[in-house]
Amino acid sequence: MDYRDLKIDIYADGADIEKMKAEHDKGFVRGFTTNPTLMKKAGVKDYKVFAREAAAEIRDVPLSFEVFSDDFPTMEKEAKVLADFGDNVYVKIPVTNTKGEHSTELIRTLSHDGLKINVTAVFTTEQAEEVLGALDPAVPSIVSIFAGRITNAGIDAEPIIKKVSKLCHEHGNSKVLWASSRELFNVIQAERSGADIITLTDDLIRVLPTLGKDLYEYSLDTVKMFYNDGQALGYKIL
Repeated sequence: MDYRDLKIDIYADGADIEKMKAEHDKGFVRGFTTNPTLMKKAGVKDYKVFAREAAAEIRDVPLSFEVFSDDFPTMEKEAKVLADFGDNVYVKIPVTNTKGEHSTELIRTLSHDGLKINVTAVFTTEQAEEVLGALDPAVPSIVSIFAGRITNAGIDAEPIIKKVSKLCHEHGNSKVLWASSRELFNVIQAERSGADIITLTDDLIRVLPTLGKDLYEYSLDTVKMFYNDGQALGYKIL
């Protein structure tokens, strides 16, 4: 399989504006997601400045920015500020706050006010069902299933993605996003599970061309890499 034949949308996951612009200019990535943890890793000092600049630079594909307060009234205010940065902005709302209180009513309010919502940190079918019951079918939305973390718990994420994909596609304007990817094979899993979107980090986007690579060729390339690295370091056994 050639990665350019993929039907699933690839979104870049990160918070480096220069890298985001570079990926956007290549024309393959169809959206961008970020969160406070990625911004911390990228050294972002001012959330609003970053979000405003990113939205000014990238206007024609979806951008997801996350609220970061823990109480729902403040989340609502933050969501409206972020949404104003552009028509392509999706506001990420966590499925619960840190106390485990469900965000359902906030999601309902924002979605029915016309805000594009990306509900994040969804792990179960039951959570997805509750979220879809709150989302306005007339307004575009994303349900982000954290498949990578689900598999870290020793649970197969594909059946969950399949069920949620079916529910979302019946709902209308909701798309399923395979989040927290760990390896390139997740792209194959996400597509065959019916997900609409998968987020990939820079490292995974970089190796997309290896998708479908001949395994004998890959084996030879690997042997050459080990040999060349050993030679470059001057290692000796004899």
